[in-house]
Amino acid sequence: MCRLYGFRANEPTRVECSLVHAQNALMSQSRQDMAGLPNDHGWGIAAYPDGIPYLEKQAWAAWRGEHFRKAAAQVYSHAVIAHVRRATVGPPGLENTHPFVHGRWAFAHNGTLPEFAAVRERMLAAVDPLHRDEIGGRTDSEHIFRYLLSLWGRHPDRRLLDVLHDGINQIVEWCGDVAPDKPVGVNVLWTDGDRLAGSRLGRTLWYVERDGVHLCPICNESHVHHAHDTRYRCVEIASEPITDEPWVEVPNATVYAVDPDMALTFRPLEEALAPLPGAVETPAEIAARTGGYSE
Repeated sequence: MCRLYGFRANEPTRVECSLVHAQNALMSQSRQDMAGLPNDHGWGIAAYPDGIPYLEKQAWAAWRGEHFRKAAAQVYSHAVIAHVRRATVGPPGLENTHPFVHGRWAFAHNGTLPEFAAVRERMLAAVDPLHRDEIGGRTDSEHIFRYLLSLWGRHPDRRLLDVLHDGINQIVEWCGDVAPDKPVGVNVLWTDGDRLAGSRLGRTLWYVERDGVHLCPICNESHVHHAHDTRYRCVEIASEPITDEPWVEVPNATVYAVDPDMALTFRPLEEALAPLPGAVETPAEIAARTGGYSE
């Protein structure tokens, strides 16, 4: 189904345990997620060691070989987006592998836009020519990214949460116009290293907040070199709970952002555009709709 991972903290932090060593680490989800499906069509990690995204990705499974392990071990950042892919729109290939980056921005997506060829025409008409020309792959995900960047570029003073809210609503409206009876999946993570926002629509998503320096339950060590004049705070977001901690489910049909205090702020999508209660697809429904593939 693709699996997402996002992290934001007020101090640089190691996330190797969440990506590699935890009970349900992202690497494990690349082999088999909680629905029993592999996400082995590529992986990527975007982190911010010096203010701009450092991106590493490959078009093979994260669990194969040592490449993902080594990349995860190098991450020490206050913002991270990671992704393991199960291809639907766009074949496996490096150009279709998440995260996507542009300048300071990094982005990843879990889900599918139904009848994307028709939706794409509407979306491209609203994308700035600069971003339209830089689309290098065939995924609906990269098109969503470029559309959202176009919206932000027209009003860069707006909150990222509000830009994302309006953008996801518009995308769902386009999908409803061309495929009114098909579900929409739009879980995204979007950051510039300082701000982080995302959405949950039609796919699973969880989060955990941590307040104060703590020992990791996996390695029994602290993951930060703590500055004692601040109180450490962080939030982790993932398609599935990664550790045995008390993860909380993100409400469906919601956009969210990490505020300056490292707490999550939520905003529901318009009621008219939100899916009906219980509309999150089951793995069997996803497999039936995609011919055995999931996002």
